[in-house]
Amino acid sequence: MSPAAQHLRDEGTRTQVIAAGAAAGLVSRFCIAPLDVLKIRLQLQYHSLVDPLSRPFPNGVVAVARDIVRHEGITGFWKGNIPAEGLYLSYGAVQFLAYRSTNQFLDTIAEGQDVKLPGTVKSFIAGAVAGTAATTATYPLDLLRTRFAAQGTERVYAGLVASVKDITRNEGYTGFFRGLTAGIGQIVPYMGLFFSLYEGLKTPLSTVNLPFGSGDAVAGVTASVLSKCAVFPLDTVRKRLQVQGPTRSKYIGGARIPVYERGIWNTMTTILRREGTRGLYRGLGVSLIKAAPASAVTMWTYERALKLMMTVEEKAEELEIKA
Repeated sequence: MSPAAQHLRDEGTRTQVIAAGAAAGLVSRFCIAPLDVLKIRLQLQYHSLVDPLSRPFPNGVVAVARDIVRHEGITGFWKGNIPAEGLYLSYGAVQFLAYRSTNQFLDTIAEGQDVKLPGTVKSFIAGAVAGTAATTATYPLDLLRTRFAAQGTERVYAGLVASVKDITRNEGYTGFFRGLTAGIGQIVPYMGLFFSLYEGLKTPLSTVNLPFGSGDAVAGVTASVLSKCAVFPLDTVRKRLQVQGPTRSKYIGGARIPVYERGIWNTMTTILRREGTRGLYRGLGVSLIKAAPASAVTMWTYERALKLMMTVEEKAEELEIKA
């Protein structure tokens, strides 16, 4: 194959990776949107250990779900879905492209230095880089998703365009990146652990006969659950920081949340001091329930979409050769 033809083939492969990652994120987001709204509402609940009367109402997953249905209707479970769809669509594409590119780069470095990196180390590094790139590139959408999901019957923003204008005018461009450090601090170990565990589990589970065909889904679920438990406190910190600013008191539970002004460590210690360890893990149960179908759908869709596109390309090449 000529260098020009090889270049075109490589570009096509990258396009397939982007498309497969985007499809995986889109399908996954649609399926777990209601659970995501519940998780965010729970993470923003504040309960002071020294003030029993500060106990949030509604309290608990079922109570929060009933409250949403009663006051906001069934569509309340899809609040923030527009920026969330954009988030997951672009996040999936950036994540898988960065993961693949980093793996290829590490292979090139290893070959040049005649060094063999262990598979888990390579997966951890590639996952961490992919998570950092995807989180940073899509963070404004993540912040908008959180703020819309935290809106109750009182609308803080009239719409997506209005929210962008309002944040730019009142908080500046840095307002779109509130809590980014916590996001990166969470995603680096999470994605590193996730991809390491996923790559390690995918091979031994590949021979397991399951509905829909393979053990990819089980590997994705297991990797996601274990990784999520390890970094969940940083996710709570990120959510609390994302609703800081001039509109904080307008969100569900926002009026009770203290003002956090000195970064991740101060926010985490404040939550521990005032709410105890439980305060850092509010919504973990919903998050784990969400992580299972989300990761299963994401990895299953990614693997199948990529395989389908590669099959279509091979068929097209066969027809071209015959012609």
